[in-house]
Amino acid sequence: MPMALVVNGERHEVDVPAEMPLLWVIRDVIGLTGTKYGCGIAQCGACTVHIDGEAVRSCITAVGDVTGKVTTIEGLSVSGSDHPLQRAWAEHNVPQCGYCQAGQIMQAAAFLAETPKPTDEQIDQAMDGNICRCGTYQRIRAAIKSAAGTI
Repeated sequence: MPMALVVNGERHEVDVPAEMPLLWVIRDVIGLTGTKYGCGIAQCGACTVHIDGEAVRSCITAVGDVTGKVTTIEGLSVSGSDHPLQRAWAEHNVPQCGYCQAGQIMQAAAFLAETPKPTDEQIDQAMDGNICRCGTYQRIRAAIKSAAGTI
């Protein structure tokens, strides 16, 4: 089914089934591979993207249901690496294997947009659905606090 999708400010004409997960359209049709496949059932957060600024799990979001603008990790900042969270991630040495990091950053960015000066408890609650197999949760929290200017 032909449809138009705006991803990172660029319009894409895609001809895919409406029920195809947004994740596969982003990765396999459009060719942006920063968004990762983790569990396929919205439990790990590796596939988190924004739709009109809201964090969503792209692995369970049908492309036919997308009506807003999609932002992936590649579109979070102009250069692709200078968003305050991306800089804080590097400053705090958050990644180990790095697989979950795009989803973590996208979840954190949507969270900080709504809660610019969060407490530790708010951060932990907002990030609860994003799994890091390497266990870098303390560094993730520190990076979020750093990006928010609360440390």
